[in-house]
Amino acid sequence: MKVAGFDIGGANTDLAVVEFDELGNILDIRTDFRYLPMWLKKEELSQTLIDLLCPDMDEIVAVGVCMTAELADSYQNKSEGVLDISGMVMESFNLPVGFVGLNGVIDYEGVKNSPLDLAAANWIATAPLAAYMSPDCVLIDTGSTTTDIIPIKNGKESAMGRSDLERLATGELVYTGTLRTNVATIVDKVPLKAEWVRVASELFAQTADVHLALGNIASEDYTSQTPDGCGTSLNDCLLRLSRVVCGDLDLLSHEDILEMAQFIYKKQVAQVAEALKEVTDRENLELVVTTGLGMNTIGFKAAELLGLEVKTMDEILTRQDCVVAPAVGTALLMENYLREQFNK
Repeated sequence: MKVAGFDIGGANTDLAVVEFDELGNILDIRTDFRYLPMWLKKEELSQTLIDLLCPDMDEIVAVGVCMTAELADSYQNKSEGVLDISGMVMESFNLPVGFVGLNGVIDYEGVKNSPLDLAAANWIATAPLAAYMSPDCVLIDTGSTTTDIIPIKNGKESAMGRSDLERLATGELVYTGTLRTNVATIVDKVPLKAEWVRVASELFAQTADVHLALGNIASEDYTSQTPDGCGTSLNDCLLRLSRVVCGDLDLLSHEDILEMAQFIYKKQVAQVAEALKEVTDRENLELVVTTGLGMNTIGFKAAELLGLEVKTMDEILTRQDCVVAPAVGTALLMENYLREQFNK
């Protein structure tokens, strides 16, 4: 049987279709995603879900959903966002649907009773994948926008924070990602031509520009909207990065801009490492499992900077599956939920 798992984010909606045998063993995984800025186009969510699932629609027996899109500023509060998103999901599918919350999978009635249990709970879906690799570890999931740092003990997540607000305070959430983070939030100065230059506090460039310029991501990985609405070529990225110091490609050489990019990258890794140290010191954990688009370039490097042992989730999933790990985890949780319901 095939179960679909969706991770509905503020910028990207991810899908994993997992095929199971009768014993619950995984036979195959298909993953996909769409860039859908929920702050602009939330009314397109239903059609996006259907389009993503279309190749397998006739074989799907159930749909699982986790979300972070309720934080989009198209909603006045998180409860409104959760209820709107879950309502659109229910309208999209005539199938059993479950939603990942802080205490596992719940049905739509449970969502309506406790919508905040679903808010930004996609890390709940990823934790079991890391626990499968090691029962005692710290999971780092670096996506396009954020980095989750989740302690796992005795095979279960043991995060101190339950909401985004709480996790920002505990080091378990760092609002920095591989693609969409404004460069000006990472650095206030950069090295340039043997001196330090302050940066402009504008959205001139984002981390996707940094990582593409340095070869950390490929052009096809640059899936977010560009700050200036232009392309994603190396030259486009370098031009955007030059604007961070109010320059352009006439004023700065490629070498100048790459020196800036390398420094910004180093600072981003250090931000994640600082939070990771807080979590590993507090929880007395020394093994890190990384996943997400920034699995190797950010999560791995942060753990390496601290001298911690590191494993990457592509030991059990493909690299493409790691990029949408919460969607994969959601499908697995939904399959387990179906079995529990059947056995009642």
